[in-house]
Amino acid sequence: MTLTITSVGKRFGGFVALDDVSLEIPGGELVALLGPSGSGKTTLLRILAGLEAPDVGAVRDDGADLVGQTARARNVGLVFQHYALFRHLTVYENIAFALRVRKRPRREIDARVRELVQLIQLEGLERRMPAQLSGGQRQRVALARALAAAPRLLLLDEPFGALDAQVRTELRRWLRRLHDELHVTTVFVTHDQEEAFEVADRVVIMNRGRIEQVGRPGEIFDHPASDFVVRFLGPVTYLPAGVGGDRAYVRPHDLELVRAPGPGDLVGTVVRVTPLGATARVEVAVAEVDGPVYAAIERRQLAALGLAAGDRVGLSLRHARALPSGAPAAA
Repeated sequence: MTLTITSVGKRFGGFVALDDVSLEIPGGELVALLGPSGSGKTTLLRILAGLEAPDVGAVRDDGADLVGQTARARNVGLVFQHYALFRHLTVYENIAFALRVRKRPRREIDARVRELVQLIQLEGLERRMPAQLSGGQRQRVALARALAAAPRLLLLDEPFGALDAQVRTELRRWLRRLHDELHVTTVFVTHDQEEAFEVADRVVIMNRGRIEQVGRPGEIFDHPASDFVVRFLGPVTYLPAGVGGDRAYVRPHDLELVRAPGPGDLVGTVVRVTPLGATARVEVAVAEVDGPVYAAIERRQLAALGLAAGDRVGLSLRHARALPSGAPAAA
């Protein structure tokens, strides 16, 4: 299947949720819709699911119009943030539900459920109730239930948002492996940049109901299409004119801290040092730069420099990136 979204618009009263959105998703691709709250990503997902209808525009599957079809007719699998499992049904019966509704033969249901239980690595837990499972296990059951009827399209709305950081990391890697095995066309909504970049084949960055950029994770990070994308992808320092080029910016990992500033280095004062596992984030105040400057360094380098709040340091540019056309030269 090739899913084609053409000039889709959606309003809720005076609020513009989607504004002339067009996107093509080839069959078997895993696409992440990434953006802040209110960017339109969940509204677009609900339109794909048949839970909302666009005010204007078209949604087609290999040329066939989907707008007038129900979610069931579209053969869509849905997974939400809060699992939405049937609390009174076992793991087995939750997964079997969609097949029972479709009146599939008992033998077919049993074979499919056993296949999916093995796929989500929950063998031996088929008779447990949702309350007897961990959050990560419940979300895997929700994914299995969505896959039970072999959907043409799998839609995931912040599926790991209710889980702690470690479980989220484990599940998103598991989801990527699962997709590589099944190749179900998948649209994945998230506001987490790391999650989107780790899981998706392509990332669609949305803002205020419009698509800012579409591309592979590396393409978007290295070549952001707008000032919004530059800022959304994490802390950024806009360089003063003449430093790193006429219009440029740097990320925290593009800065090297030195005790003895050299020619061309920025000079500042350490404001705060925040250890973050194997790395540390150092906030520096620089007179020529509006707002704080953040540098990311390894903990062993931090120990070698012996940095503390109030120290004078130089910031050497490892790599300055050109600003997108039309972006401001300073924040």
